[in-house]
Amino acid sequence: MWRLRSPRISSLVVRLSQIKVSDVQVMHHRRCHTQVAPPPSNLPQTHCDPPDTVVPSNYVGENVSRKDKNKYLYTTLLELNDSKEAVYGALDAWVAWEQNFPIASLKTILNALEKEQQWHRVVQVIKWMLSKGQGMTMGTYGQLIRALDMDHRVEEAHKFWEMKIGTDLHSVPWQLCHLMISVYYRNNMLEDLVKLYKGLEAFDRKPRDKSVIQKVANAYEMLGMVQEKERVLEKYSHLFTEEGPTKRHGRNSTKAKKHIFLASEKWQQKQSTEASSEEK
Repeated sequence: MWRLRSPRISSLVVRLSQIKVSDVQVMHHRRCHTQVAPPPSNLPQTHCDPPDTVVPSNYVGENVSRKDKNKYLYTTLLELNDSKEAVYGALDAWVAWEQNFPIASLKTILNALEKEQQWHRVVQVIKWMLSKGQGMTMGTYGQLIRALDMDHRVEEAHKFWEMKIGTDLHSVPWQLCHLMISVYYRNNMLEDLVKLYKGLEAFDRKPRDKSVIQKVANAYEMLGMVQEKERVLEKYSHLFTEEGPTKRHGRNSTKAKKHIFLASEKWQQKQSTEASSEEK
């Protein structure tokens, strides 16, 4: 008798056996599928198939809810040992049930792993996604850099920044630039911090957060570049002296202007009506 030697496979079989599938009998799979698509109903029977083989009208995975699939993968990732092969294998097996790459589900799982501070696992999942050509966005890159930093792999975060992001500083969002400046500052990589800031200055990128300027000024001071520190603080002194309107204030200001405009319009209509009545 064939034995299930892996406890994980045994667990998967138990889970799948609890799924109620009406009028579907899964007896035999002819080959593994990397992309899930309903098999044709008129597959010819071969001599390798048992006489009572029934071709399934759909896959068992289609009958499992998205929430249960995500929960199963999340639990599996937490239980796996620290092995790239094990993690990649579990992800490959999980995604094989999907017709389209489940990027939204993986984002949900990554956020859950972040809440549990499973930084090493976050790095593994994102790297697996990127190896599949998926999730190549600034948001994913920022999540990877943050996870690498928290996993004490700042040198790897630095190399990833230079290879994937730092070559296009004129269009990188300031939020991501601030993240990398903070990573450099926290890890005492002051020369890299200054290099990044000067690269942003070369494209006339102006920071809007005084915390960025403070980190840059402190880096200049610790590197003995006092004149550069004073230049930066003087150039962006308004960020320290002016509070500046917040987004909420901006919305309130817009509403106030709209209210004034409507009131003025009503007043003009009233004046026009009174003038017409006087002429009559």
